[in-house]
Formats: sequence, C-alpha cells, structure tokens
Amino acid sequence: MNWYEKLNKYFPIEEMKSKDHMEALLKEKGDIYHKDEGKHHVLMYAELNDFIFIDYIFVSKDARGEGLGGKLIGKLKKKGKPIILEVEPVNYEDSDTEKRLKFYQREGFKHADSIGYNRKSLATNEVNSMEILYWSPNDESEELIYEAMKKTYNEIHTYKDKEWYGDSYEPVGEVLTRDEGDSSKKNIFDHLS
Repeated sequence: MNWYEKLNKYFPIEEMKSKDHMEALLKEKGDIYHKDEGKHHVLMYAELNDFIFIDYIFVSKDARGEGLGGKLIGKLKKKGKPIILEVEPVNYEDSDTEKRLKFYQREGFKHADSIGYNRKSLATNEVNSMEILYWSPNDESEELIYEAMKKTYNEIHTYKDKEWYGDSYEPVGEVLTRDEGDSSKKNIFDHLS
C-alpha cells in the first residue's frame, strides 16, 4: 500500500485531500510542504517560518504503542516552532477519536479554545467541524495560532482547490472564527484527565 492509500484508508473522506492535490503540494510547494514516510508511518506537514502545521499523521496498527507517534512529534518539536493540527471532536462511538486526543494531550498539546473551524467538505457537501490543537515552545498566544491557521488554510487547504475538486472551498473568514471573549468553553481535554 502506498502512502496515499494508507492515509485514505485511515482518514474520513471529508478530511482527505485528493492525491493530485497532495502531490502538487509536494512538488509545487516542496519548500514548505513535506512528507516523512516509513514502513509504519506517514507524516504530511507544512513548515513555515514561524510554525509547523501537521496535515496528516498516520501510524500503522502494527506499530502503535511503540512510541513511533511520539518520536515523529518529537522530531518536529526540536525545530522550536509552534505545532498546529486539526482533529475531529471526540465521538464516543469511535474510540479512536478519544485515543488520538489522549495521545496529543500526553505530547503537551493544548486545545485552542477561542478558535472555531467549520468547513464544508467538497467531497460530501456537509459541514465538517474540527478542533484546533497546538503545542507551543514559548507559550504563544491563540492569536498567533489563529493567524497561522488562516495562513495554512489559504496556502495548503485551498491550494488550487478549483482545479482539483471542480469547486472552491469557502473563504477563510467563513471557515475559521476567533472568539476572544468566551472563556467558558470547555476544554476538550477536561474529560480525559
């Protein structure tokens, strides 16, 4: 199974980029978009000057529990930049969602409480809500994380979207929101502690 088949089998259709889209990112934006692939893993990420965005991280079932995911994250942490990623909200009917959140919590990731992310999938035409998680070496603000997510959305997620999907994703201002005043939002990690 090639790297794309591994990702496509593991991630829901509404979260997957097309193979053409990802190959174009690797070829045409190879200065910032990278693939780290091994027998038991695939890591797709964008590294910009002031942050890293993990697009996809996959560890095969054969290697889970052996610390491979932590090693991949550790390699990115050594770069000394904030790391941002999107995860689906916990679904109690899918234990993998809770396991993923516990993994990121162990790795020191925080939930970006003030950032909302709702994007209509071009594959399913349904709105897909995601949670933004981040790890920060210097306690960067959620404002910086929000700006980094906007940049990621514009440079990675919507890159040539009309060409690959026949349609365009919504503008970033309709997908990402920032609520600076609502501190009452419950942290998604609270129930895991």
